[in-house]
Amino acid sequence: MVRDARRQALAVCLVAAFMSGLDVSIVNVALPSIKEGLNASEAGLQWTVSGYALTFGLLLVPAGRLGDARSRRTVFIWGAGLFTLASAACGLAHSMPMLIASRLVQGLAAGVLNPQVSGLIQQMFRGAERGRAFGALGATIGVSTAAGPLIGGALVTAFGSDHGWRWVFLVNVPIGLIMLPLAHRLLPPPERPLPDPPLPDRSPPDPPPPDRSPSGRRSGGRRESVDPVGVLLLGLGVALLLLPVIQQHQWKGEAKWLLIPAALLVLAGFIVWERRYPREPLIDLALFAKRSYSVGLTIALFYFAGFTGIFFIFTLYLQSGLSYTPLMAGLAITPFALGSASAAVVGGRLVTRAGRRVVATGLTAVIVGLAATMAATLLVPGPAVALATALPLLVAGLGSGLVISPNQAITLSEVPPEGGGSAAGVLQTGQRLGSAIGIAAAGSVFFGSLPEGWPTAFRHGLLVVVLCVTIALTAALYDLIRTRTTTDQP
Repeated sequence: MVRDARRQALAVCLVAAFMSGLDVSIVNVALPSIKEGLNASEAGLQWTVSGYALTFGLLLVPAGRLGDARSRRTVFIWGAGLFTLASAACGLAHSMPMLIASRLVQGLAAGVLNPQVSGLIQQMFRGAERGRAFGALGATIGVSTAAGPLIGGALVTAFGSDHGWRWVFLVNVPIGLIMLPLAHRLLPPPERPLPDPPLPDRSPPDPPPPDRSPSGRRSGGRRESVDPVGVLLLGLGVALLLLPVIQQHQWKGEAKWLLIPAALLVLAGFIVWERRYPREPLIDLALFAKRSYSVGLTIALFYFAGFTGIFFIFTLYLQSGLSYTPLMAGLAITPFALGSASAAVVGGRLVTRAGRRVVATGLTAVIVGLAATMAATLLVPGPAVALATALPLLVAGLGSGLVISPNQAITLSEVPPEGGGSAAGVLQTGQRLGSAIGIAAAGSVFFGSLPEGWPTAFRHGLLVVVLCVTIALTAALYDLIRTRTTTDQP
């Protein structure tokens, strides 16, 4: 009975993760329809996609802390409710400002919802079961992002180009309405967490955080601080860092680049504040001294910068450049999604034996697949490009399945249980900020190269994606070399 309850609760968590991850890429195939329906500019289209990823990343860490300090189930329900309302607002938007504002709120809600998933997995599972649960979560994130264009294309085709883009958002509403009562009934409250079943290795349960009861309150009855100054500094620094990248072609002049040094100063102030904060800080900076964590975070940041940028520029190229229907554009991405789904299962099993080598192998496969994709667009530049890129995208998808879930498992492997929720929040923040940077950078190069033709613009944008994945591979190889050097020392 307990095991079934844990599986049902995990299913609710994975549905939430799938829904929030899906909205990173599902909107891509609807962009041409949104452009016509709402008379959107290129800047508006970029904000529709990258704005979601930006606000998604801003609240992951503070929302994770809030769930740890108060109640993960309660914060989960509030996040799911807000996400459902924001999805309805997106689908009913009558102007681009309303759509962009609703997408920003939708991203904030996803940022509140997603870290509770990791925290609940930490709470409900132990030992090998926890590893399998996190493997399922990593596979869900990868598959949801890769399957977004296909699902979005099917919805736009089914409901027509005039209203189909609205259902890309409205589809979340019935899912959210079903999920809310299930979350209240199935997710464990902090006062009465689900008991652990006997484990084969009989490993002891993880201890609760020091000076805290299992409910997340300090032993003296005082709840933890969520470090509001740290939240403000981190959010401001990240926003200042991303704004000039997102608005590169819309903000004329060079003054916009002054925001980057301003962002670095704010982030430096954030680090100083976190070091001197008298209570528990927003981020435990000692995490970054662990090589497995710092390298894993670097890989996640740069890989997601490339990973989500692929779908943004490819679907625009197919629909606007080659007049593909939304459904056909979604089907063209399907090989990547199939490869990612199948390899994610294998990657979760291999990581315990092969470690970072699995991630490095996956990143290499992604680079090879994307290079072959660029070659295919040169050899077959016409309407048959979807068939020409099917096999290269399958290879890239197989590689992607070996990256996301194994990297998450390795990155969190040395994190103590009491810091797991915060550490997972920082990791997911890196993924979402990477998504925002990647979409903005690849999109800027793509739109800037359009005068040279759609195929050239796509290849130039894909070069940005390959560069990001190459940086991630370099980090993985560095970790492997350091590990081998340490092992060989007497």
